[in-house]
Amino acid sequence: MKQDAQGLALTAASDAAATAYDEAIRSYLKYRTDGSQRINALLKLDGEMPMAHVLKGSFFMLAYNTAVLGRARDSLANAQRIAAHATQREQAHIAALGHWASGDLDAALATWEAIIADHPHDILAFRLHHFNAFWLGRAHTMLAAVESVLPRWSGTLPGFDSLLACRCFANEECGNYGVAEAAGRDAIALDPADLWAAHAVAHVMEMQGRRAEGIAWIASLENNWENGNNLKHHLWWHRAMYHMERREFADVLALYDTRFRDQASPLYEAQPDLYIDVQNAASMLFRLQRHGVDVGDRWIELADKAEARIGDTLSAFTQPHWMMALTATGRFQSAARLLDALREAASGPGTVARIIRDAALPVSEAVLAHARGDHAGALSAMRPALGAMHRMGGSHAQQDVLEQLFLDAAMKAGATEDARMLLERVAGRHPVPPERRIGYAEAAKQIIH
Repeated sequence: MKQDAQGLALTAASDAAATAYDEAIRSYLKYRTDGSQRINALLKLDGEMPMAHVLKGSFFMLAYNTAVLGRARDSLANAQRIAAHATQREQAHIAALGHWASGDLDAALATWEAIIADHPHDILAFRLHHFNAFWLGRAHTMLAAVESVLPRWSGTLPGFDSLLACRCFANEECGNYGVAEAAGRDAIALDPADLWAAHAVAHVMEMQGRRAEGIAWIASLENNWENGNNLKHHLWWHRAMYHMERREFADVLALYDTRFRDQASPLYEAQPDLYIDVQNAASMLFRLQRHGVDVGDRWIELADKAEARIGDTLSAFTQPHWMMALTATGRFQSAARLLDALREAASGPGTVARIIRDAALPVSEAVLAHARGDHAGALSAMRPALGAMHRMGGSHAQQDVLEQLFLDAAMKAGATEDARMLLERVAGRHPVPPERRIGYAEAAKQIIH
């Protein structure tokens, strides 16, 4: 029996196949562009490796795109075909992929948790759990997982820096900023090209209002990102967020056009509507317009892509961002179709259906009402969903745009108590007071003072 880099038994035809598997895992952990190529090379070496098919299916699922859902299920079927030859741990991975592909994310999380309880060095199970827990808004679930396995790891194991990066992000989302930053900086010391660690520390600086430090942090690391995938776009989005807080709008637009929404980039050509890129772009344009910045025709290409993805509801958090693009370009018929698709998805089975019903649908309705100038309607739609919004996933920094939408509607509707409630809500979670944050300062001045 072969072993992977962490010493776990691996059903593989050769040492070369086991090494190829480790290389594909490393590409995934490090957010590199060659992950799919490495998986294809692995399958050429060993088409009967169960974990190779699990990994391929997982890559399709990670895209949050129904266009490749069938291919994920094909990979699942291939894994199931050879499951009898797999270890018990590998069979559990196959089961987790099955739950994921069928939309039962609660079962998928439980299966990954069972794997890492028995095999704490299973970095793939851990990382897939981390990803999915985050996009379900379960920060404490992320934190519990990383803290449970950390005592059973050491710096001698490959992937330890990735574990530290996840520890940083989980603690940051739970408000443990000191622990978070130390873990993230330790990960970067081990590998300055670790995008997830760079990103997690950037979140700490965002939450603590350390804008100059954040800009310098990203600038100091970006030369290591040459082979990075779209996560580096999100890091440049973070840099733009720092500039936004400093009212350096020209810098924000420059980063939009040449970094995180660079339409000349090969990454844009490969994945022009990847969920994280769309979230970056739409949320930034919305923020800019709130502050009277002319964003030109930048909404158009986002709206074109939004129209093409109506009915694709795998990513709940992306839905309000699609709605922002549609309404910003006056495509209200398409916006209505998006709501119809969300209502249909909300009536279905699975974990995400409940999140769409409780959060993505009402928030998207609020985006539409806000764009039409029906600010009281926006508040009415969104108010019951405020407590459920985190379940759509997205970090505190990402969720912020939705809170700004509610606040903007409240101020324009003259709904002082709604505005006060929103300000108290964000002040209770964000260490930087509202009066020191660009999206909230004016309202705080009027309401609090």
